[in-house]
Amino acid sequence: MCGIVGAVAVNNIVPMLLEGIARLEYRGYDSTGLAVVHSTGALERLVSTARVADLAAQATEKKIHATTGISHTRWATHGKPSETNAHPHTSHHEIALVHNGIIENYETLREALTAEGYEFITQTDTEVIAHLVHKHWHGNAHGDLRRAVQATVRQLTGAYAIAVVSAREPGRLIGARFGSPLVIGHTEEGSCLASDAAALLPVTQRIAYLEEGDVVDLTREEILCYDRNEETVKRPFIQLEASTAQAELGPYRHFMQKEIFEQPRAIADTLEGVDTVTPAWFGERAAEIFSKIDRVLILACGTSHYAGQVAKQWMESLAQLPCHVEIASEYRYRDSVPNPNALVIVVSQSGETADTLAALNHAKTLGHVHTLSICNVATSAMVRQTELRYLTRAGVEIGVASTKAFTTQLVALFLLTLTLTKGRGRLTAEEEAFWLRALRHLPSAMQAALGLEPQIIAWAEAFTNKAHALFLGRGLHYPIAQEGALKLKEISYIHAEAYPAGELKHGPLALVDADMPVVAIAPNNALLEKLKSNLQEVKARGAELYVVADLDSHLSAGDGLHVLRVPEHATLLSPIIHVAPLQLLAYHTASFRGTDVDKPRNLAKSVTVE
Repeated sequence: MCGIVGAVAVNNIVPMLLEGIARLEYRGYDSTGLAVVHSTGALERLVSTARVADLAAQATEKKIHATTGISHTRWATHGKPSETNAHPHTSHHEIALVHNGIIENYETLREALTAEGYEFITQTDTEVIAHLVHKHWHGNAHGDLRRAVQATVRQLTGAYAIAVVSAREPGRLIGARFGSPLVIGHTEEGSCLASDAAALLPVTQRIAYLEEGDVVDLTREEILCYDRNEETVKRPFIQLEASTAQAELGPYRHFMQKEIFEQPRAIADTLEGVDTVTPAWFGERAAEIFSKIDRVLILACGTSHYAGQVAKQWMESLAQLPCHVEIASEYRYRDSVPNPNALVIVVSQSGETADTLAALNHAKTLGHVHTLSICNVATSAMVRQTELRYLTRAGVEIGVASTKAFTTQLVALFLLTLTLTKGRGRLTAEEEAFWLRALRHLPSAMQAALGLEPQIIAWAEAFTNKAHALFLGRGLHYPIAQEGALKLKEISYIHAEAYPAGELKHGPLALVDADMPVVAIAPNNALLEKLKSNLQEVKARGAELYVVADLDSHLSAGDGLHVLRVPEHATLLSPIIHVAPLQLLAYHTASFRGTDVDKPRNLAKSVTVE
C-alpha cells in the first residue's frame, strides 16, 4: 500500500525522491518522509503527515542536497498516522530505513532488542527492522550494510520491501523484498529502486523486478543482486513504455470521473484482436490446459471478487462448468478440498494484491497446477507466477475506487467463458458470431450508458445528506449491486449494503424507511417480474426507489419511484453496462459531499499488505 523510492547518484537526488513518491500518491497514504546521507556522513530525516507537497516545501526551505537517500509514503498499519510513526525510521542516527509490508514476529523481536538495550520510540513494526540492521551492522556484518540486511531478513517473518542507507556508507543503498514488490533501475548518473516502476519513469524506463528473497546492493556504478541463498544473480531488465498522458486529468475534475468515461476505450482496447474464440488469447499452453480442467476456482478481493461472482454465473450457464469463487483473504485460512483438475483464476488490477498472491501460492501448495491471471499490469508478480494470463488494457488507473479495471476484468472473464464453452463443445458457430458481435458493440453500449450522467447527477443530489443506502439485484446483477454499494461507501462514506432482492423479507426490510434510499438494478430478464414484486415491498415502506432499468423493462416513474433507462440491452453482458450508472452515482454523490474522491480516507490503491 505504501510507496518506496531510493537512489544513489552523482548529483542531487532529492528532487527525484520527491517526484517518485508524488507519482505514487494515488495509492493512498497518511504520512510521508525522506532520509538522506550527506557527504559529511550525517543522516537527515524529514517527515510530514500532510501531502508530499508539504514534504517538498520542507526540503526546499532547508535546502537539502544529497546524493544518497530514500523516501516513503506510509499507509498506517501498526501505529496511528503521526510524525513519530512516519517513515523513514532510524537507529542511533546511523541507519535509516523505509518499509512496505507487515512483520508478523515483530513483538518477539522487539522484546529481544529491548532486552539488549535498544530504545523504541514508535508504535510500528518497522522500527524493529531498523534496530536489527543496526545490531548486525555493528556485530557480525562488521560494518557492511548489505551483510547486515541479509542477516536481518533471515530473522523476519511476514512481508517486506525495504530500502536502507547508513550514515557511514554514503553512495550505497540496500534493498530487499519478500512478499512485497520492489524494482530496480540504472541511469547514467546512478542507481535507483522503488516499490512501483511508475516512480522511476522520469529517470529510467529500463527496470528489473526483484524476486522473492532478493537483496540488492546499489551504488552509483553498479547493481549487485543476491538471491535468498545469498548467491549473486542477475535479474533481467525490461523496457517499459513511458506514457504520462493517461496520468493527466484533462477536462475532468477527478481521475475517477476520467476513468469512468475512459471505459468505452478501455473495453475496446481489451477486445483488440478478438475476431474468433480461441484459447490462444490466454497463452501457448491454454488449449492443452483447458482440455484437462473440470471446474474453476476464482480467487480475488473487493471489486475483483464481484467480477468473479458474475463470471461464476456465466461459466455455469454457458460452459456448464462448476465454478467456485473465494475471497482471497479468507481462502488460505480455512480447510478446503483441492482439485488438481481445477483451473485457478486470480483476478487483480495491480497484480500485486498481497491477499490474492498469498491465495495463489496456497493453492499451488495444495496441488493446484493450472493457474491463470487476469490483470492490468503485464510486469506484475501475479502475471509472472501463473501459467496462463489475460492482460486487460484498462491503462493506468489512478483513482483508488476501481472502475475501468472492473469492467475490463468482466470482459476478460466473458472471453474466458466463451473459450471454455467452445472447448466443451457447447458453442455453435452461430452463437460464437452472436457473442463476438455483442462484445464488439460493448464500447458503444457503454458510451450510451454514460450519456445518462445528467439524470444521475439529479439522483446524487438526493443522496447527499443520506446516512445509509440499500442496493438490490438478482442473479447476474446481485454482484453489480454489491459493487454499487462498495463504490458509494468507498468514496462518499455513506453506509451502503447490497442484498439479493429476494432476501429483503428475510431481514433487510426492517431497515427500510423514508430515510433509506433503495437502488435496484432491473434488466429485462426472467427475474424482472420477481424484482418488481420486491420493489413494491420497498415502496410500501415509504422508501425512495432508484431503479436502473432497460428501455423495455416496462417500469414507470412515479411518486417515490425514479427510473433510469439504460439505452442498450446487452443480455448476459448487461452487468458490464449496468455498473456504469452506479459508478457515476457514487462519484457525483461524493463530489456533492466534498470528499477526496481519488484518495478516500483509510484506503489505498494497491493493497500490498494483508
